[in-house]
Amino acid sequence: MTQPNAKYLHLVRQLSDRIVDAQRPIRILNSIKWSGETRSAFFASGCKTLPDVDARYYQRLTPLDFNPDALSNLFFNLEYDILRKLGEDTPLAMIMQRICREYRQVIRMLAARGTPEFAAISQQLYGSASDVFHSGKLTLADLGTQMESVLTSLLQNASMKEESKDISAKDAVALLNHRFESTFPGQGIRVLLDDTMTADAAAGSDYLKIRSDARFNALDIDVLEVHEGWVHLGTTLNGMAQPWCTFLGKGPPSSTTTQEGLAVLTEILTLRSSPGRLYKLVCRVRSITLAEEGANFLDVFNYLCGRGLSQQDSYSLAVRVFRGSTPTGMPFTKDLAYMRGFVQTYNFMRLCMSKGKLDSLPLLFCGKITLEDIKTYQQLVEEGTVVAPGFLPPYLSDIKGLATWMSFSRFISQLNFDQLDADYGPLL
Repeated sequence: MTQPNAKYLHLVRQLSDRIVDAQRPIRILNSIKWSGETRSAFFASGCKTLPDVDARYYQRLTPLDFNPDALSNLFFNLEYDILRKLGEDTPLAMIMQRICREYRQVIRMLAARGTPEFAAISQQLYGSASDVFHSGKLTLADLGTQMESVLTSLLQNASMKEESKDISAKDAVALLNHRFESTFPGQGIRVLLDDTMTADAAAGSDYLKIRSDARFNALDIDVLEVHEGWVHLGTTLNGMAQPWCTFLGKGPPSSTTTQEGLAVLTEILTLRSSPGRLYKLVCRVRSITLAEEGANFLDVFNYLCGRGLSQQDSYSLAVRVFRGSTPTGMPFTKDLAYMRGFVQTYNFMRLCMSKGKLDSLPLLFCGKITLEDIKTYQQLVEEGTVVAPGFLPPYLSDIKGLATWMSFSRFISQLNFDQLDADYGPLL
């Protein structure tokens, strides 16, 4: 394979750095969050009144840190420069141009907060619950319905009861700082308290923020370690360490499905997840499905309360569905990424195992990649434009255990479940 020359690599680095710089003011989740006052007002109403959120709400409370037209033009010109300097048919140039187009869509979406256009662009970027996995086959909505039924039955068993959340945010910070220093020695990863967050935790470039009043149990800490730490922070560090393709340290919307799916899969493969944790992820799919079918914020909130979630958890999850939109509008669909990405990433791993293509698996961690680009990144690693990931989680750094576990997966998946039920049901 022909190795790229120094001039080409220098151009890739220049254009890649320009993508990184241009996307810096775009903070999607911060731009669509709902305030603590909105939460307080909702509970003060006895959870009976729709939150007062519209386009003016976002403009007043979370004004954008950029001029949408100017930043969109910047990405348009950057896309043209990539085309002009790297060529229109080179795979790397096509990825970089697509990223520029995605960011232009993100800018349009954020400029449309509180309007129907916001949700329409969200579906273009993150998909819809009506999307199918394969032509004519199951949809994400089907996945949510089936998994909800299975998990509801499973969670009725007394053994599924989870530990009480007796770990304070301050103690969680200390525990995770200790673990991350062991996992990422000398990388400067910090775990910090934050008074302004709505989520329990959120990862940045070299930090993990924990909401100051959040409470955790030991399993929650384990999930944060592998989901936010090993996957989100790990891929960020690997992406930032790229000598030429520095854009791999930042995640455009197209990488979200692979990122979140890989994170959920990592939870499950390392036995850090639980049916309760998975149930909440499935509830996100179900809630988005309901909202796409016309349910408003109160409908979704009451649905979640009726499924055993606390009022506080039901509110937080309903906000995730309607943030950026309005309480009577269509949903923000980013949270479909967790279950869609899990299915896609798991099946990709199965295929790698069945075909003996194990070298492809570490590429999932070389940065914020999109699964569909994996073959291109394989070529880019071979030619030296992208470097292999420096950090890999234990189950990929020594892959024998994973390979053993998955060796039977193709055969087992072909067994007829109804026949299994007939054969073994009488034993239960």
